[in-house]
Amino acid sequence: MDKCCRCHDSKQRTDDEKKRLINRLNRIEGQIRGIKGMVERDAYCPDIMVQASAVTAAVNSFNKELLGTHIRTCVADDIREGKDEVIDELLDTLQRLMK
Repeated sequence: MDKCCRCHDSKQRTDDEKKRLINRLNRIEGQIRGIKGMVERDAYCPDIMVQASAVTAAVNSFNKELLGTHIRTCVADDIREGKDEVIDELLDTLQRLMK
């Protein structure tokens, strides 16, 4: 089974999973370029902040999708195999995400 706890260097993703994640990242990248253009055009600060907030929401959405997949695959598989240390890794990850 695919794993992604710290004892592993990588995780094999399905083509569909890669496609969804890369599509999200491409949209985020486009939003960042849009914000850069707004700064270059001297756009009004609140307008830039609204767009920056949208990027934050998009990154959070990306993280939620990735976290959900991680829990359903890596974490669940490791727990089934008796590797309970993955729970501590998950808690550590959640603490870092919630800063």
